[in-house]
Amino acid sequence: MDPMTAIVVFEDDGWRNLLPLTYWRTTCELRTGYGSLLDAIFACTEATGVHLYCRPMLAAVTAERFAHSVNRCPDRDAALLLNGRLLMTAPLAAGPRPAVQWHDGTPIVIHADRALMARLSPEVLLDSDRACTVLGDVPEFPFIASPRLMNYPWDLVHANVGMLHWGWERTGRSASKEGRLCPGVHLLEEKAIHIGAGSVIKPGVVLDAENGPIYIGDGVTVAPNVSIEGPCYIGDGSIIQAGAALRDAMSIGRRCKVGGELEASIVHGYSNKQHDGFLGHAYVAEWVNLAADTVNSDLKNTYGTIRVPINGVEVESGQMFVGLTIGDHSKTGIGQMFPTGAVMGFGSNVATCEFAPKFVPSFSWLTNHRSLPYHVDRCLDVARRVMARRQVIMTRAEEALFRSLPELAQEIEVSAESSARVVSSAR
Repeated sequence: MDPMTAIVVFEDDGWRNLLPLTYWRTTCELRTGYGSLLDAIFACTEATGVHLYCRPMLAAVTAERFAHSVNRCPDRDAALLLNGRLLMTAPLAAGPRPAVQWHDGTPIVIHADRALMARLSPEVLLDSDRACTVLGDVPEFPFIASPRLMNYPWDLVHANVGMLHWGWERTGRSASKEGRLCPGVHLLEEKAIHIGAGSVIKPGVVLDAENGPIYIGDGVTVAPNVSIEGPCYIGDGSIIQAGAALRDAMSIGRRCKVGGELEASIVHGYSNKQHDGFLGHAYVAEWVNLAADTVNSDLKNTYGTIRVPINGVEVESGQMFVGLTIGDHSKTGIGQMFPTGAVMGFGSNVATCEFAPKFVPSFSWLTNHRSLPYHVDRCLDVARRVMARRQVIMTRAEEALFRSLPELAQEIEVSAESSARVVSSAR
């Protein structure tokens, strides 16, 4: 790639189908494997910096999170625009300028000259009709041989196993053991296990990398009698509680506390599932607390494909395994159960002592007696306290975003009861 070419990672209107995960972040910040979609873009383009185009309501928090230009047109003669939902695992082919690659009617790569770049504002790229109009006469070119977009939350979960293997290969690390391994730890396929500096692996732990590599970051504590099967990634500062069982492709972000049984799931970061209970084929966002014995179903008794209520409208996933998707700053009560393919929105509490509804709207307080709106001030107060326990202070920009979300959620989300529509995820 020409070093004089600007890299621009942009959001399109596909962010809506990735809710509730994209209330609190841009699409390129979503996690699969060892990191975010943006991390994979960095790895494949060898870029040292990018320009980010995102929804205006996310611009301030995005600027705080990254040392990159946000929603500003790069002053370059050439720019390479990459869709933030794109799962990149290989470098782009060199192509002409201007040129565009489409995938299922969506622009995924745009090689723009200065004139075309001036017409592709963040607002244009967020509007599929306007983007198609601007790009309608631009020549096409296959920059990526087999493109893959993350269209729904379950796409990230199902991509996780491949991205865990890809992440291990990309790190180029030897299987170093910089942490402390106590007597009685068992390692299977030791050359495919990395243990970071300051991590402690307690007696009785089994790290089984025979089916895939295990990467344990820095400052991780794995308590006694834990079983971890690869492929698996555990982020810096996380704690795996005694007796936990992790298997079939787990990706756990920074500073999580994890216990019980977990299978083929993503825990984005700063979230707790400390106790017994099952989590399978799930995506758990940040600042979530799953109480003791919280369980989700990820497989129907019929072994059929699963419908998932995206924003309250059921979408036919075409998948046999889909578990819980839970938005940021949400909580469950003890013994909470979720049906197959359930979705729990942003800033909600569920404590029903029975199966939760398949769709729990954002900012809901749900018990087995009634469902009430969860006032944003109360929710925000709890969020601040939860973040402070991890020594993280909510910024003014984050608070402003937080306060704007109830109105947005009310506009986008519908109750499952009020919509009989079912749409297909097939593209």
